[in-house]
Amino acid sequence: MCGIVGFTGTEQAAPILLDGLSKLEYRGYDSAGIAVRDGEKETEIIKEKGKLKVLAEMTNQGKAVKGTCGIGHTRWATHGEPSAVNAHPHSSDDGNVIAVHNGIIENFQEQREKLIKKGYAFKSQTDTEVAVKLIDYYYKKYSQQPIEAIARAMVRIRGSYALCVMFKDFPGEIYCARKDSPMIIGIADGESYVASDVPAILKYTRNVYYIGNMEIAKLEKGAVTFYNIDSEVIEKPLTEIKWDAESAEKGGYEHFMLKEIHEQPKVIRDTINSVVTEGKVHFDSVNLTDEEMQQIELVYIVACGSAYHVGVALQYVIEALTSMQVRVELASEFRYRKMTLNKKSLVIVISQSGETADTLAALREAREQGIKTLGIVNVVGSSIAREADNVFYTLAGPEISVATTKAYSTQLVAGYLLALQFAKARNEIDDEKYQMLLEEVYSIPDKVEKILTDKERLQWFSNKLINVSDSFFIGRGIDYAIGMEGSLKLKEISYIHSEAYAAGELKHGPISLIENGTIVISVVTQTGLIEKTISNMVEVKSRGAKVMAVTTTGNYFLEDTAEFVCYVPQIDPLFAGSLSVIPLQLLSYYVSIGKGFDVDKPRNLAKSVTVE
Repeated sequence: MCGIVGFTGTEQAAPILLDGLSKLEYRGYDSAGIAVRDGEKETEIIKEKGKLKVLAEMTNQGKAVKGTCGIGHTRWATHGEPSAVNAHPHSSDDGNVIAVHNGIIENFQEQREKLIKKGYAFKSQTDTEVAVKLIDYYYKKYSQQPIEAIARAMVRIRGSYALCVMFKDFPGEIYCARKDSPMIIGIADGESYVASDVPAILKYTRNVYYIGNMEIAKLEKGAVTFYNIDSEVIEKPLTEIKWDAESAEKGGYEHFMLKEIHEQPKVIRDTINSVVTEGKVHFDSVNLTDEEMQQIELVYIVACGSAYHVGVALQYVIEALTSMQVRVELASEFRYRKMTLNKKSLVIVISQSGETADTLAALREAREQGIKTLGIVNVVGSSIAREADNVFYTLAGPEISVATTKAYSTQLVAGYLLALQFAKARNEIDDEKYQMLLEEVYSIPDKVEKILTDKERLQWFSNKLINVSDSFFIGRGIDYAIGMEGSLKLKEISYIHSEAYAAGELKHGPISLIENGTIVISVVTQTGLIEKTISNMVEVKSRGAKVMAVTTTGNYFLEDTAEFVCYVPQIDPLFAGSLSVIPLQLLSYYVSIGKGFDVDKPRNLAKSVTVE
């Protein structure tokens, strides 16, 4: 949640801060603010409720604010309503300490009461103001050294945070601290940058440091020094980000979501090619050996949101190809379950950002129990990537739209390749079937490309959904998993109430919700389940529902039941989800556009859920 950008160098800071924040507005957009220091002069703080464009207009795109050192923030409200007062940056009473913050301080009320007794006054309802004044308190009480003051405050703060702090006595310097919330630091010639996500600084540098948990960094012009919680200097490796700045821009598309939908053939192909060479899957980069795969009896797939839906689909694929049992768990529930994990199991955690708070907590719980872990993540150097025993990197590149599309698709194909290699390593499929299935996976990018060339019919049908208030997705097996993702896409960007059900469950309650005009979207790609799903389609149609179907080419008989049928190319049913999800992504996009909504930044949502 929330976006942070900081800069110190020789250029004017405000335009750079606003530009970086514009790349992070998907993380928070109910208010925004910047604080800029011009040498020895007082720091100027400008902040306002609303989207970033309000702040940009107030400052003439940053040109009206002079200074070469500053911090900025876009907020997604947790403590305190969206308002100018609650917007970041926040300041100590005398302006000695100014800071921006991502995360949640769990004991902020307790610390706030202590600080009030010590004479501090509070203007906002935020937990961030508590952190600012706590740092100020320790700065003045002890050594008047920023690192020591921040370290003392960190010890007393419970929760998660990424902090960027400026001190009145240290112009031209920015101090950063991190616990669980993501933060990266970039350097270029004579310039230093800090941000909560890569796209904010790609335009300026691809050389970055990853600040670790309970670490502090001091940014000066073109130089960064790192400290541990004991205020001791530590060394960090410099990493080169392979993404380029252009890949984070819209590239001529009206919205990031549409651009990212169209990028799916390329990123799926890139993800496949990262581990497949000469007709074989090679997991050297994943660091998972055949011998280790042979010892595993049970797989836990743990994730949130769309990544959880990936897990549901992969459960069917892994169990179809191997003798392993698979359990799919919501990370937010898994982390609080009181259970002993099977010692011969593998916990697979899936997260685009690699920073999802609940998923990260689940990973740590698994490691504490001595269970082998594997992360499927998109961001190199992210917390999950660093802490998991094994990592499978998806090559989706930067995903800006809040509603995931290409990250979902690369996670799905990464799971297919894991399932295939598990089956091969365990001698549970022969070479002929292995090669046949691998060729089917190879065919996915071209088949997705084919679906994307025929969008007009979907756009036409989407117009019929603009005014509906309820919709339902049904399917069986993998089709049910894809229906869950389709339903989530529709509700999160078009705000239409939508639910997904296993089609066989309709008679156990949900069918009572069907009435005249209700939209039911049926996913029908699993060969052995088509007749049973058609039976469910007939049931809802007889009760007044309007039925749409997504199916594979050749199933033309579905037109007798469905009002509208969208066809995807033939493929092995195990991998059909990679194709059937594409029309559902497009459908949701066109419905949202038709309703006039902001597709890339749906209300109340943020891209990375880095707080509980």
